[in-house]
Amino acid sequence: MKLAACLSFAVMMTASATGAAATEQCRFIEARPEREACYQRQEVARAARQKANEAREAEQQKPYEPMTQEDAQLAKSLRSICRGC
Repeated sequence: MKLAACLSFAVMMTASATGAAATEQCRFIEARPEREACYQRQEVARAARQKANEAREAEQQKPYEPMTQEDAQLAKSLRSICRGC
C-alpha cells in the first residue's frame, strides 16, 4: 500500500515538473518571432483548459433531478398537516 502511494506521488511530481518546464521554455527562446509564437500556443492551450474547466463546473452545478409532480403534491399535503410546527 505504501509502495503504491509513493509511486503515485512520484508520478504526480514528475508530471507537474514537466508541465512547469513546458511553460518555462518560451522565455529561453532567442528569436523573437519563435518566442512570441510559443507564447501564443501557450495562451491558446490555457484558454482551452479554462473553457473546459468552466464547462465542467457548470455541469456539476446543475441539480441532479428536478422536483416532480408527485414531490410537489407530497410537499403540499405535508404543509397542510403541520401548520408551523
